[in-house]
Amino acid sequence: MNYCKIPILLSLILFGAYTASANNRPPNFVFIITDDISAEDLSIYGNQSIDTPNLEKLAMRGLVFDNAYLTTSSCSPSRISMITGRYPHNTGAPEIHVPLPSGQNTFVQELKQSGYHTVLSGKNHMAAPDQLGFVTHSDGLPAGSEKWLPHLKNRPKDQPFFFWFASHDAHRDWQVNDKARTYLPSQVEVQPYMYDGPLTREDLTGYYHEISRLDHYVGLVLNELEAQGIMENTYVIFVSDNGRPFPRSKTYLYKNGIQTPLLIAGPKVKQGRTNALVSAIDLSTTILELAGLEAPESVQGISFTEVFKDHTAVVRDVAFAERNWHRYSMHERMVRMGDWIYIRNNWPNKRNLSGESDPHAFPAAKELWNMHEKGQLTAAQYLITLLPQPAEELYHTKDDPHNLKNVIYVPENRALVHQMRVLLTRWTNQTGDNIPNKPTPNKATLDGTLLNWKRGEMPGEATSAYLINQSGPILVKEFP
Repeated sequence: MNYCKIPILLSLILFGAYTASANNRPPNFVFIITDDISAEDLSIYGNQSIDTPNLEKLAMRGLVFDNAYLTTSSCSPSRISMITGRYPHNTGAPEIHVPLPSGQNTFVQELKQSGYHTVLSGKNHMAAPDQLGFVTHSDGLPAGSEKWLPHLKNRPKDQPFFFWFASHDAHRDWQVNDKARTYLPSQVEVQPYMYDGPLTREDLTGYYHEISRLDHYVGLVLNELEAQGIMENTYVIFVSDNGRPFPRSKTYLYKNGIQTPLLIAGPKVKQGRTNALVSAIDLSTTILELAGLEAPESVQGISFTEVFKDHTAVVRDVAFAERNWHRYSMHERMVRMGDWIYIRNNWPNKRNLSGESDPHAFPAAKELWNMHEKGQLTAAQYLITLLPQPAEELYHTKDDPHNLKNVIYVPENRALVHQMRVLLTRWTNQTGDNIPNKPTPNKATLDGTLLNWKRGEMPGEATSAYLINQSGPILVKEFP
């Protein structure tokens, strides 16, 4: 039955009957989405320098995904992609600060129409809450998480609920308070592609603090679910919108920018870890299936509930991602398959910049570019400054987790490169992706001068990609 087509009143009646049996209660959902956190910066993914005991607690009762990928590493396009289950260029909002067009569906609308109490608390950055399907909404304070607990405590007790809890942590500018510990510059880890200097290390201490503060609020939510006795019938989903706000991470299609932490606990989830490849566009279908609902035809993702019970299950072989305008004009596309990441840069003659790698934006970027001018960067740190950039890149994520060694021209990789090129081209054609003729220009010059600019043509605009529902390749065997 397609519940999304049932009038709201009838839906509520059906849910009333459905909840009469304790064994058939519809599940609740707490969807925690963080701001600007790379998977590798959490202890559940190996970083022991940052305290996140509550995420560790959640992992002990849930499933940790080691191979979950976003469709873009940019705030609003990433969130919009998740809530619609569509690739950014198919949403009509593929660039940052572009609201979701009113004609696009969200999975929260489906839940709301079926009787769920739906709440958005914290950062939005997508569209008007009621347009997205939320009955109630609230903003937060520095962390964006301060109002999560009241929503849990004051919820209607006769309805299942879906809470979209969105933190501002860990987004710049850093705001330190007493909700989490602070860190010393000597306690941080500096990735090899960032300059290891005093500005960068001090910059990372604020980032570390906000991750630990986020963990504090996750703990409050878990405690409240336990106190209310509803943990066993609630799915808790933890995810991030993009990578850390530092050079070569946020907005970039390298592993540390595009891989998201994904942790799910709930009544049908077997505890453990999985290497199953999943995409952020799969979250919508998965949540709707768990709620007993059908996904609308507009959703391009697939359900991965099979992985909850069989951690070795394969639901997709390939995942795709895109990099579009984010202060600077870019057009890159990525395919993830097996242990490989393939990136195609359609504008290699443009500077490889974003807001977080801007030479005049934040301390870590300023320090890196200052050292570049002095000729004091290592080979790994120098990569971001290259001009032109490689038109194609290929990385083996296990041998090269930071994606520093481009092996696109290694002879034994020729067959693999050809396959990934074909997969990306098919995805491009089937989903209506395109390269704009008059794209949105850079917002600033390399020397920091702000430009008079206005938004130009966006990817998918000329092809009316917002009307296209095809998903492109999912399983490689379907595309020999």
